[in-house]
Order: sequence, then C-alpha cells, then structure tokens
Amino acid sequence: MTRYRSVVVEEGGRLNNYAIEPEMYVDSTPRVGFTDYAERLNGRLAMIGFVALIATEALLGTSLIGWLQSLGQ
Repeated sequence: MTRYRSVVVEEGGRLNNYAIEPEMYVDSTPRVGFTDYAERLNGRLAMIGFVALIATEALLGTSLIGWLQSLGQ
C-alpha cells in the first residue's frame, strides 16, 4: 500500500481516494479568568456600550442621568 499526499494506492494498483483524517488536538488555552481573550472581549463590549450611550444622548437630546431622573418624576 503506497500513500501519496491525499490518496492511497493498494498493491493491486487500485486507487482509494477517501479523505485522510486530520490529526486531532486539544486546545489547552484557558478561556476563563483574566486571559487575553476575556480582556479583549470586555474592552470591545465596553466600546459598544459607550457608542450606544453617545447615540442615545444624541437622539434624546439629554444626558443619560437627566433622562433617568425624568423617569422618576
């Protein structure tokens, strides 16, 4: 049996063109706690929130604090 890059040829010259399975691996990078991934995600969400706050203030014509105070009256 001869192995080429993506096919296998048997001794009889028959071609088996099935997919060769990729090697399996385990990603051991931590995804909880103070990791680079968590800090980057937190920063991006904070930027989205800040832009949403600016847009809300521009549309309503008042600050967020003033708008919340007007809800209580």
